[in-house]
Amino acid sequence: MKTPRFLLTAGASGSGKTLLTCGILQALKNRGLNPASFKCGPDYIDPMFHTKVIGTKSRNLDTFFTGEDTLRYLLEKNSRDCDIAVMEGVMGYYDGVGGTTFRASAYDLARITKTPAVLIVNSKGMSLSILAYIKGFCEYKKDSGIQGVILNQMSPMLYPRMKKQIEEELGLKVYGYVPKVEECTIESRHLGLVLPGEIQDLKEKLNRLAKVLEESLDLEGLLKLADTAPALEAAKPALPEICEKPSVRIGLARDEAFCFIYEDNLELLRELGAELTEFSPIHDQELPENLDGLLLYGGYPELYAGELEKNVNMRSQIKDALENGLPVLAECGGFMYLHQTFQDMEGKDRKGVGIIEGKAYKTPRLSRFGYLTLEKKEGKVFGQDTGPCPAHEFHYFDSTSCGEDFHGQKPESSRGWDCIHCTDSMIAGFPHFYYWGNPRFAAAYVDRCRNYARERRRQ
Repeated sequence: MKTPRFLLTAGASGSGKTLLTCGILQALKNRGLNPASFKCGPDYIDPMFHTKVIGTKSRNLDTFFTGEDTLRYLLEKNSRDCDIAVMEGVMGYYDGVGGTTFRASAYDLARITKTPAVLIVNSKGMSLSILAYIKGFCEYKKDSGIQGVILNQMSPMLYPRMKKQIEEELGLKVYGYVPKVEECTIESRHLGLVLPGEIQDLKEKLNRLAKVLEESLDLEGLLKLADTAPALEAAKPALPEICEKPSVRIGLARDEAFCFIYEDNLELLRELGAELTEFSPIHDQELPENLDGLLLYGGYPELYAGELEKNVNMRSQIKDALENGLPVLAECGGFMYLHQTFQDMEGKDRKGVGIIEGKAYKTPRLSRFGYLTLEKKEGKVFGQDTGPCPAHEFHYFDSTSCGEDFHGQKPESSRGWDCIHCTDSMIAGFPHFYYWGNPRFAAAYVDRCRNYARERRRQ
């Protein structure tokens, strides 16, 4: 399938990738185009900003989580019926797993998908040195895939001279510049950017940015560049065979506190026969009826700990359901919520669901973060042999009871640790799973929900 596309990357984090990606997406929308968007890496928050612009869910593409064929399939699948795909890189262009490899870098994504890359150069404090900077990125790898640059925080007075020298001396297309736009900034906090819903008048700000970019960027040139990307060829990965496939009704916690969700995880669960019913542990007083399973993903429970604690009825219903065998997957923030107590951002203890005997508490720094491969130490996962699963951790909180049923091994490192509580009906721990990296894991959970549904009907 022909999928016009380009990737926006930079030399380092903090170079303006997310804001510029959102501004370009908005400008494309304003032109009447229908863009798809993707984030390189395991980031949850940046895709929320993309989603706010394009109106449909942005997706993640990660070469640690999946093989190359699966990655190309997900890109092609999620770009269907769209005019163009815009991909946002992660960290610096070549920064990958372990800090010493290209794997899972934006360069790796561009290479595997044969996507032309545009380097965003933070030009603040530079003039002619910009050329040396750009030349280094383009020549570090012969197949860099960098087809052009955008000069961020560039003076309109200096830009024409820099554009001329870059194109004449380096033979590289310059797709415009971005002047400093004071009113268009995104603040950060402990887990990254603040959420889109917390920024007042975000849509208006992005429209103002889009108008600036219409004047300062060569959008027509970017569209032509996207058309040079070759067709994507990728067959759908084989999914686990399911003998019986009645649908199962699974409750998905989704609100301000629980919002770190991979959309492709949900799509895979649906393909395996799950009917997902959203509810809010903050705002709803009761669980949805007739559930066969429960999903408690990550987010910011520490910011909404008071509201979660006050919703006694919801906490009580979840506890009763889990004690009666309702299958649950709980990750990071969802895992914290299942504790007897968990701390808020001020370090105050708040009551949780009470299934995990222990306390989740705030720490001053990231203690365990990054990619890891998870494998059950003994026995099965929801009654099945699933094998190793790719995962990711990123949290400032820890627990007196992290679990020890899985072992997590860091790639390109001797470091690893035991983690996760695993029972016949529960997997709960800090790691975030990516199901397309091992669909057998997701299938085992859905099958366990089916077994629970059958058991419930017999009662």
